[in-house]
Amino acid sequence: MAAPRTLPGRDAPGQATGSGTLAHLRALLGDAGFGDVATLLQSGNVVLASDLPGSAVGRAVEEAIRERLGMDVAAVVRTRDEVRAVVDLDPLGEVVVDGSRSLVAFMAEPPGPGLAELLGSTEPGDDRWAVVGRELYLWCPHGQMDSPLVTALGRGRGGPVTTVRDWNTVRELAALLDR
Repeated sequence: MAAPRTLPGRDAPGQATGSGTLAHLRALLGDAGFGDVATLLQSGNVVLASDLPGSAVGRAVEEAIRERLGMDVAAVVRTRDEVRAVVDLDPLGEVVVDGSRSLVAFMAEPPGPGLAELLGSTEPGDDRWAVVGRELYLWCPHGQMDSPLVTALGRGRGGPVTTVRDWNTVRELAALLDR
């Protein structure tokens, strides 16, 4: 039986490049052998079914996009259970009052110690953060533009491939995966 996966990618091919549409992306992934392909919003969120393990799903998606669109993209993959665990854990839930200002950074692999060092050495103001496994949770009550933590992350170098979604989108992805 195929296991549902979510690919909270950086940008949907075509969204940022003008080379196609999300419908085109769904068709491309369906043609590559994935089932139940669905997209959410205009930011590269893809939910699909596959019998492949997560790392193989990511590579297959990257290859399909490279072959069909000539674009090199990095796919960050989570299973339904992994997305559900992110929502259920909600380590900043006690302080978050606006899901649009709460972020989850999905990393392709666990971060090294440099991430905690970077964030720990930054005066966070009212921001809060937690790293759990391959996810970084951020609460930016004054928005991302005025967030000392987001500013520090923007200056950081190295680290795993990462894609960021706000809490509202993460919850919508979880609901889509549960369909």
